[in-house]
Amino acid sequence: MTPRIGMMLASTVDSTSVVVVRWSAGDQDVTCGGSPMVDSAQADPVPQGPLDPRHAEGTLLGKRYASEDGTVELLCTRPGKGTLAVGGVPLVVRTAKPLPASD
Repeated sequence: MTPRIGMMLASTVDSTSVVVVRWSAGDQDVTCGGSPMVDSAQADPVPQGPLDPRHAEGTLLGKRYASEDGTVELLCTRPGKGTLAVGGVPLVVRTAKPLPASD
């Protein structure tokens, strides 16, 4: 599945849900907790699989998760226990750019 901007994805192993904000990574899998995420319209409301303990750093509500090269950005709309990753590479929390000093 190739995610599109605006697409809502849901985890199959925890409660994590995200919206795709930026995607130019081609046809790569988005995973959460080590398992592929699915279109939220097709998601089962009850998690179906076990969470991989190596991918259990968690997600935070309202935070943006991005790849190091900037090709992927996801907005967390429902937090969970799994770690977000694209193509096996974990995404990092995107921080705000510091504003210039007003002195």
